[in-house]
Parts: sequence; C-alpha cells; structure tokens
Amino acid sequence: MTGGKVYLVGAGPGDPGLITIKGIECLKQADLILYDGLVNPLLLEHVSSEVERTCRVAEGCQNRRVLKQDEINQRLIAAAREGKTVVRLKGGDPFIFGRGSEEAAALRDAGIDFEIVPGITAATAAAGYAGISVTHRAYASAVALITGHEDPTKPDSSLDYEALSHFPGTLVFYMGLHNLKQIVSSLIQAGKAGETPAAAISRGTTPFQKTVQGTLQELPDLVQEAALVAPSLIVIGECVSLRDHIAWYEQKPLFGLRIGITRAEDQSETEIQQAIRLGAQPVLLPTIEISKPADQAPVDQAISRLEHYQWLVFTSANGVRYFMDRLWELGFDSRQLAHLKIATIGPSTAEALLAYRLRADLTPPQYRAEALAEALKPLVAHQSLLWAGANRGREVLQTELAKVSATVEKVVVYENHDVAAWNTESLRLLESGEVDWVGLSSPSIARNFERLLSDAARTQLGKSIKLASISPVTSQAALEAGLQIDAEAKDYHWDGIFAAIQEYRSLHS
Repeated sequence: MTGGKVYLVGAGPGDPGLITIKGIECLKQADLILYDGLVNPLLLEHVSSEVERTCRVAEGCQNRRVLKQDEINQRLIAAAREGKTVVRLKGGDPFIFGRGSEEAAALRDAGIDFEIVPGITAATAAAGYAGISVTHRAYASAVALITGHEDPTKPDSSLDYEALSHFPGTLVFYMGLHNLKQIVSSLIQAGKAGETPAAAISRGTTPFQKTVQGTLQELPDLVQEAALVAPSLIVIGECVSLRDHIAWYEQKPLFGLRIGITRAEDQSETEIQQAIRLGAQPVLLPTIEISKPADQAPVDQAISRLEHYQWLVFTSANGVRYFMDRLWELGFDSRQLAHLKIATIGPSTAEALLAYRLRADLTPPQYRAEALAEALKPLVAHQSLLWAGANRGREVLQTELAKVSATVEKVVVYENHDVAAWNTESLRLLESGEVDWVGLSSPSIARNFERLLSDAARTQLGKSIKLASISPVTSQAALEAGLQIDAEAKDYHWDGIFAAIQEYRSLHS
C-alpha cells in the first residue's frame, strides 16, 4: 500500500444526526471529502478540509458535471497517491446499494489503503422515521433488501419475483419509485396478495419526508396522487400496519419548515440542532461574522485592572467566551474575578458562564439592555463596571447607569463584521420562496438581513417567507429597515424564536 488513505464512510439517509461517531472522526481528520448528492450538506459545515460534490446522475446536480463511477474511482486514487487522507462520504451505507464495494475494489487494485465505515441504511432509518418496524415477532421474522433499480446494462432482471412473493417477511425496495408499477404487478402476478399492506416513503429522515400507505395494489396510484419524488423506499408486508399506531417523525412541531438561521455560521450549531430536533430544515443565512478584536491591548489592559471594578457585565454569550478565553490566554483563570459581581443580560448569557463554573449574580426578568440597566441601578451607585462586549451595540448601559453616578467602561472583546453575501444555494432557496421562516436575533442582524436580500428574495417576504424576531428592540430595528415581523419571541433567545414560530403555526393551521 502506498500514499494516503481512503475512508468509505456511510453518512446515513438524510438526518445529519444519523452519521456514526467514527464517521465524524473521519471527517475531522480528512484532507479531502468527496460526497454524494444525497448526503446532507449540514454534515460539512464544520469541516475545514477541501470538499467536492460528486454527481453520478443529472437529477439534483445543477451546474455540476455528472461524473461516471470510473472517474470517481480515479479521483480517490489520485488524491490518495498525493498523500491525502480522503473521505468518500456516501448516503446511507456504502455497501448497501451504494457501489462502495466497487470503489473498494478499485482502491485495492491500485494499492491504496482504505477502511469501510458502515452507515445507517434507509431500510432501517427511513422505515423507522415513518413508524414502520420492518421486523416484528407477531408479523415478520425476516426482511429482504431489494434494489428497485438494477444495472440498466443487464439483459434481464435478476429478481425472482416468484420467490419474493412468497418471502416470509417484509420486502424493502430501494430506488423503486420509477419502476413501482412493474414491481407491484410482478409481485401480484407471482402470487403476492394485492391486499398486503404497503407504503412508500419519499425523502426519508428529512423534514420533507412524505409517506403514503395503503394496500399493495393501491400503492402506485397513491404514489402518483401524492407526487412522491426520489429518493424513496418501498415497504411491503404486514409490519406496515404498525405505522397507524407508532408514526412519530412527521408529527414534530415544526416538521417540514425551512427556517433561516442568521447567526454567525461558526456559532450556529446549537440553533441548527434545535431546528432539526423540532423537525425543521435549517438554512444557513449568516449576516455577521465573529472574530477576536484586531487589537487585544485594550482587553489586556482591562484584565490587568480588574481590581478597580466592582461589577463585570456581559450582554452576550460571545462576550463571555471571548473574555474568559483571553483571561486564560494571559495565564489567569476565574480566580481573578473573585471580588467581582457578575451581571448578564439573559439566561443564554448566564448559561455561557456555567461552562467556566461561574454563576451570574444578576439576570433581569426581561432580557434587554433597558431591563438590565434598571436592575443594576439600585446596586451600582458610585461604582465602576466593566462591560465586555462587541464593537457594536447601543449605549443604554452607559447612559442609564450614569444617572446613579456609576461608571461603565466598555471593552471590545470580540468584533462583528458584516457578511458580504450568502452562499448560492441559500440565496436560491430565498429567491424561490422555499424558505418558510427567518429568525432575526439582534437589531444588527435584522438590518444586515435586509441589506443582503436580492430583489427576487425581497419579493418573497410576506408572501412565502415570514420573519420571526427575538425581541421588541429587534422588531423595531426590522421595521425601520422596512421588514414586516410576523412573530416575536416572548423569551428573548433562539428557543423563544422557535416557540413563536410554533405558536404562529398552531394558530394559522
């Protein structure tokens, strides 16, 4: 074996949470990632290596050249020979109708070292997300995995429909949507009862999963009426009837919605995961980027003078992280703060403190600067406060606390920078009206969101795209920028945004 190494990794069928821990470890160490079109791109958001999408069919491969399997094999071999660690990221499991064995054979023939990292296949994942158990001790003790799309160069089908029609368990056909009528007629002609329970699942384990259920003989018409699209899974057998009682995924509160996440991309993981947990598809629409200050000298000077302050104030989780990280970089730790009282603007900021084993002494009942100032006024007269914040922000704290002769010194511990443009795919979803909601989580984000809108995307506002604001202050900034707010959070954090969207949906459904 020579050169680098290739990992053939199963990414699961759609939900990014279904990749294995080993699969994630491979992504983190890769120099190059070649991923299939069916792989959820959210898996790639926190990967720093070079990424290329491979397409073997024209469908879903806009503006990209369709690659033959031999070309993909040669790309893997060439990259490994350059000494790179390569991940071939494939939908589902690479060895279950994924052509992974063909790629492995090509690598072995070329003398390239490789490993197989299995993935969760659609038969278990998509069926489970549709509420269908493919085995059950009362209904089926066996399951058959079958391709519904054989090699088109083969002269005849290798499927024995006579044997399949009498198989004592559940039949699961992959990629059979286009051949469904032929599959159904062949099974029935071979003796399978037309009344056998059956289901077709489209885009399984994604927020756009759609399932139709009926009898085997009804299934082609049901699929046509529902306009199901690939990728798909066809399940045939008595176990399908269990869906009536245990279907769960399609009942999630925000199922089927695309929600724009406007936080900085490298800090939006929590919001992305919460959207997925609620059944929504997150769309990354960052309007700002977060970075350390260009000049750390003012931060260092403030840290060197901590004994001169009585209070330390944080108005964002970013402020907590960047301040505490700089404290550590300078060789100090939280003991430097022992004499200080700490105030935070809201629970998410207070929660960020907990990572450093610190508790906030004060968090106002309303999560806004005005409420924080009012809560501090009785406590800070004639005292000095250090506010660790961003390069942008309102001066409410300085103005209001000056009324009780308190001094607020602001030190910039992180900087917000405007994003120049969104990625092509996110902008396309906005312009086509395929984004349902966008969450606006600060006044500057609201203004930047309006600035980044193209004319085509702007026409979708109020028609297809609704806006949810994190607070009254953000709503006011949005209105001043010409944006209409459809829902406003009662609790001023991203969970509040999701709750506001959920409430709106329940009221208008």
